[in-house]
Order: sequence, then structure tokens, then C-alpha cells
Amino acid sequence: MTFFKRNILAEQVGSPLEIIWTRDTALYYGDSADNQVTSHLFGERDSLGSTDMPSTENLTDNYFVARSVYSENSFLEENERKVRVPKTLRDRLAKRCSCTTKRALGITKSLLPVLDWLPKYKLKQWLPGDIISGLSTGLIATLQGLAFALLAEVPVGFGLYSAFFPILPYFFLGTSKHLAVGPFPITSLMIGSLILSLAPDEKFLISSNMTEFSNETVVDIAARDAQRVVIASTVTVLAGIIQLALGAAQAGFIVRYLSVPLVGGFTTAAAFHVFVSQLKLVLSVPTQSYIGILSVIYTLIDIFRNIRQTNIADFVAGLITFVVCVVVKEINVRFKDKIKVPIPIEVIVTIVATGISYGANLKQKYNAGIINSIPTGFLPPTPPDVSLFSQMGASAFSIAIVGYAVAVSVAKVFGTKHDYAIDGNQEFIALGISNIFAGCFASFLAGTALSRTAIQESTGGKTQVAGLLTAVIVMIAILIVGKLLEPLQKAVLAAIVIANLKGMFWQFFDVPVLWRQNRVDCLIWIVTWVASILLGLDLGLLAGVCFELLTVVLRAQFPVSTALGNVPNTDIYKNMKRYKNLIEPNGVKIFRFSSPLFFGSVDYFKERLNSVVGFNPVRVFNKRTKALKKIQSLIKKGQLRATREGIVTDGSVANEGFEDDEEADEEPQPDVPTKEIQVDWNSELPIKILVPKVTIHSLIFDFGAVSFIDIVGVRIFKMVVKQFSRIGVTVYVAAYEDHVVKKLEKCGFFDETLKKDMFYLTVHDAVVHIHTLAMYKDIQDPIFEKISLMQELKEPLEDVEDDVEELEDQNQGHAGFGY
Repeated sequence: MTFFKRNILAEQVGSPLEIIWTRDTALYYGDSADNQVTSHLFGERDSLGSTDMPSTENLTDNYFVARSVYSENSFLEENERKVRVPKTLRDRLAKRCSCTTKRALGITKSLLPVLDWLPKYKLKQWLPGDIISGLSTGLIATLQGLAFALLAEVPVGFGLYSAFFPILPYFFLGTSKHLAVGPFPITSLMIGSLILSLAPDEKFLISSNMTEFSNETVVDIAARDAQRVVIASTVTVLAGIIQLALGAAQAGFIVRYLSVPLVGGFTTAAAFHVFVSQLKLVLSVPTQSYIGILSVIYTLIDIFRNIRQTNIADFVAGLITFVVCVVVKEINVRFKDKIKVPIPIEVIVTIVATGISYGANLKQKYNAGIINSIPTGFLPPTPPDVSLFSQMGASAFSIAIVGYAVAVSVAKVFGTKHDYAIDGNQEFIALGISNIFAGCFASFLAGTALSRTAIQESTGGKTQVAGLLTAVIVMIAILIVGKLLEPLQKAVLAAIVIANLKGMFWQFFDVPVLWRQNRVDCLIWIVTWVASILLGLDLGLLAGVCFELLTVVLRAQFPVSTALGNVPNTDIYKNMKRYKNLIEPNGVKIFRFSSPLFFGSVDYFKERLNSVVGFNPVRVFNKRTKALKKIQSLIKKGQLRATREGIVTDGSVANEGFEDDEEADEEPQPDVPTKEIQVDWNSELPIKILVPKVTIHSLIFDFGAVSFIDIVGVRIFKMVVKQFSRIGVTVYVAAYEDHVVKKLEKCGFFDETLKKDMFYLTVHDAVVHIHTLAMYKDIQDPIFEKISLMQELKEPLEDVEDDVEELEDQNQGHAGFGY
């Protein structure tokens, strides 16, 4: 029975609080003079009788416990485990396939969330906010659709289709009330990179036939743009199919592998790609179309090589647009409490720039690059070009994941703010169907842009009714307003895109913060950013994910492992290297391994264990075996005598302990004893063989952080336990999870020598048990071993050496394991 009373300790700075412990067994933690542990640490149980229980008002910061020391077996004797009856496949199918009215309604509402929130729509309270939000977001979505089409390398007018069609399916299928569905700059750029690889200008060169003496080639722009629209719509459909399939497979968890540092590094790199692609439009300088590794570097080189060809009209228009947009957006942010509706600066700048371009005739006078043509009306739906699927599978997958990850991240931000849940799997389905639908109408992939969603929420949007009104505004632009924007300079749209990248570039300031908080996360950010800059967005994302997973593997393979010591007067055990005044139980080593024990970590587990205990049990056993052979040889020669007290050297005979075994083949003396003797392996031996000292008699494994163990881990752990047992060190396991013990049972860990009574519920239970044995049992000190040197050995020493060599082979490469 264990009794103790102590104050509750928190991880905070404060004055030490008095601890009172009482036990029915006095535990000895080594020399009391060294460790300053006296009898007041563990008193007799009778002292409890004179200890008054604390009053109610004093129970706030301390507690009193009286219980038995629990091993696995003793705990199960007092606490019966629940019997879990596994359900049969028939029972599971019956439950899954059962259909009731309530279940059918729930499934229908989960697939069509509009049926859940639309009947609850508060017309008078929500409709005014949704109308204002829809109008504001619609104007921004129209301009962003035009601008992001430049990133996707398709005619500008098709950006309006991408801002309109995805909204319609999402209204019925989406679970976010504030997500503004439409083009996203990063996915648009990724689609543009794919388009440039599949439909570069070089594939559409035709002869100009200007004169019969010159045969110059020019790009067939009409054919090129038509093919690029087909590629964009096809990859959108394929990405939508991938998203729908992942949603049906309940794979919404996949976004968890895109950590915050990884997404930060990737989006910042993508912002740099967007900036470079739009910079050439602002300057209106000719550049080649580069794709793949170092493409952004080559584009920058071309821009600066041709910087003297900058079109001044486009540069001035782009510069003014950028400055005005940045300044007004900053005003919107700083005075958001006073300005109910953010100033739609993009719309104002677009209207003014279109008027100036049309009135000043910038196209004719300064050769400014203008939109020139925006189709009016809708195109009939067309099926995707299935023959292109094989060429764009990998790109479509990365585009689908990035689009989904960003959309869900933004949706969860606003869902948390307004206290409603986002279903990740349903979002996969909603975005997938939206993109399939939009792709059939010559659109490119839809996700969301944080700025657009923020406007929809900040202007009073309550539901996706605001999104539906946004679609109405974009539809008006497609049917009526589009033609009026044809004189608009592309440099203005490019400057609007660059101005919206400010938030992404501001993520650079996260790097110093990450470095101070967690350097591994900082490295993930930097590696993803560098890889995405140099390798391109698709390969960069893959490299970032691989590096991120590598850091997880390495942290699991090389975890923190420490020796633990006792906090005086408590049942708490902490890292010996991090805290002062900790007490290490005499003859006991406590080892904590903070990782699953699996094939990747077992070698490090053994390495750290040997470092913590201070010796290698296999080497100790080898040395002892060699020493026994030498002792046996000297006893045969009569140079050593075996007594009840151990081995005694014959003073008249020199110690020939190092002579070869072949020279010790004399007949044994008739008076040589053949009984067991005691060898103190920690004392000076009468032979010149250095045997490592073993200063512990018990080893406790703290498995509190071992979340799972595989078959390799079981076999290696069993081997380690037996290696320590052979040299007289008793092994215990504490603070384990039940499923770990279950796995040990399945993998054959337990046998005649290894039983469940070596498992204890806590480290302190194991320590109490060890000291109880040391006090109340008349056992011999494990440092001394009884060893039969001659007749009592069941097998020759040579065979023992063979077994040791086999164990060493298993230590190195897990040899002999069958899978």
C-alpha cells in the first residue's frame, strides 16, 4: 500500500511548496549524506494516524492518495477490463445500409447543405447585408477575373466565366457561408505554367507572306488562344474530378499534410512568380516563355535585358495604379471601424484608367497594350479534351490540392470567427463539382482569394446568397459591361494583381518568428520557398511536402531520450539534465524514450540506452565470458582457489592470466572445487581482463511516450531485455499504453522468463516495488553472480560465445527476423 500527500505542482515560477509523504515501506535512495535523503522522506504508515487530514479550504492545492503498488497483473485483478465484442461485417453493413427517414434526411442535408440553412434564412436581418456584400464582392470578382486570366495565359474575357460559373454549384453544395468562390492567383499561375508547356507560341508559327521576297513567321494568336482555352478548361475538369474523388473517399484529411509553414513558404514563392509574370506586363517588355526549373530566373534575366524597350505609357499607368491601390487598401485596413464599406479602389481605378485609355487613344499614340477584345455573352458547353488527361495528370493533382487547401483554410478562418463548422470532405465535393461544371463552360480552376472573401464577410455577408448576387454582377459584366472595358490597359490589371500580393509578401516577416519558436518549422518554410522559386510551383510543392515528411520521420527516428530522476518527496520523475536536486534511485536507472518504437528508431533506441546506462550489455557479457574462461584455466592450473567467499589467488604462484588457452591443457587438480562460486564483477579481478562495471541492478523503461510498437520493435526490445537480464539487471516497463501490451502479446514477447509482472502502471510503482524487494526479501545483491565454472554449466563456454556473436549480429542489422 502506498500513501502520500503532496501539493499540486504546475509548470510555473513560484515558491517551493511543502510536501509530506508517508509510506508503509521506507525506500532508500542511496547514501543519505550524498543525496540528503533521510528518514523523513519515507516514514512508517503509523505516522498517518497522527496526521490530521487537511480541512476543506486547504484542499485547493494538494491531494492525498492511498493505494496499492500496481503491476499489470495486480491492476487487472482489481479492475476488470471491458470485453469488447467486435462487430461482424454483416452488422456493420446492416448499420451502414439501414435507411430511416431521419438518416435519409441527414444524408441529403450533408450532400446539399443549402437545404439546411436556406429554410432558416432570416430575410429581414440577413438580406440587406447580403445585398451590399454581393454588390461589393461582385465588382471585385469581375476585375480579379480579368486580371487572373492574364496569369492563366488565356484571353482576358474567359476570366469572367471563371468568376461566374463556379459560384452556382457551390451555392447548393458548399458548407462555408462566407467563401467567395472564384479564381485564385496561385492556381491560375500554375495553370498558366501548364499551358505554356503544352501550347507554347512556337507551336503556332505561321508564315506572314507579306512580300514574295520575305517569308517571316508570326504567331497565329487565334489558334493559340483557342487551344489554350481548351487546355485550361480540360485541366479544370480533371482537377475537379480529382477533388470529387477525394471527397467521395473521405480524404479531407489530406490537407493536414500541408502545414502552416509549408503553405506560407509556398504561397510566398507563388507570389514571387506572380510578381515576375505581371512585371513584364507592367513594363510591356518582350520576353520568351520559360517553363520548368529556373523559369522565373530566366524570365527576370529577359526582363532586365530588354528593360530599355519599356513602354512608358504602360509603365506609368501600372505604377500609378499600384501606388493608389496600395495606399487606399492601407486606409481601408486602418480605418475599417469607421468605414462601413471598404473603398472599391480597384473598380475606381479601372473605370478611370479605361476612360483615359479610350480618351487619349493610348493604343494608337503610344502602342499601349490593351485588352482589345472581350467576348459578349456565354459560350455553349463543350466536353474536355480527354486525350490531354495523360499529359496533365500530375499537374492537375497538385493544382487540385492547392486550390482545395487554400479554400478550406480560408473557410475555416471565417467559420471559426462566426461559430459554424466546415466539413472538409463536403468542401472537396463542392469544389470538385463546381470545377467540373465550370470547366465545361471554358473556365479555369476556381478556389478563393483571401481578399475577395474578406470583402464578402466585412461588408455584411451572412450566407451564400451574397455569393449568388456576386454571380449576378459578374453576369451583367459578361453580357453588357465587358465591351466597355476593351480599351483598358493590361498594365493596369497587372498592377492590381501585384497590389493584392502585399499580404503574401508580408509572410517573409514570419521567418524570424519561426526561427525563434521552432527552427524545424522555419527550415520547412525556407526549403519550400527556395524549392518553389527554383524548381517551379508543382515540383516545389512536392519538394516541400517531402522535406516536411522527412522532418517528421527524423524526429520520430531520433527522439528525445533521457535518464529520469525523482523530485524529492514526490512521485514525479523529470529529466536529470534539466533540473537540479533530482535524486536517482540507488542501483536503478530510469530511461524514457519519447517516440514510437519501430523499425526506424530501434537502432537509436539501443544507442541511447547504452549511453544512459553507461555500458553495453552485450560487451559486458562477452567480457565476463572471456574472464570466466581465464579463471577456469587458472583454476585448472591451481593458480586460483575457489572458496565460499569467492576466488582466492594462490600467493606463491604468479598470475598467468594472459597465457594462451592452448597452454592451459593440463589435467585438473583433484582438489579443484566444482561447486558454484561468487564473482564480484565490480571488484578488481585476479586476472588482467578489464570487465566493464555494472552499477545498477534494475532498469525501468518509461513508455509513457511510446505510442505504438511494431514487430521489429518488439523483437529488438525482447532481445534488449534478455541481454540485461543475463548480466543480472532486472528490467521493468512503466507508464505504458494498453495497446502496446496487446501488441507485445500478439508478437510473442511474453514467455517463461518475461511475464506481465514486469509491467507497472507508473514509474513510481516500479521504484517502490524495487525498494520493497530490496528491504523485505533476503535476496543476494544482483551485482554478485553465482556461476558454475565446470560441472554446473549446461553448455560449453564456446557455445555461449557463439550465442553472443549471434546477438551482436542481430544488434547490427536485425538479422534473422522473418516477416
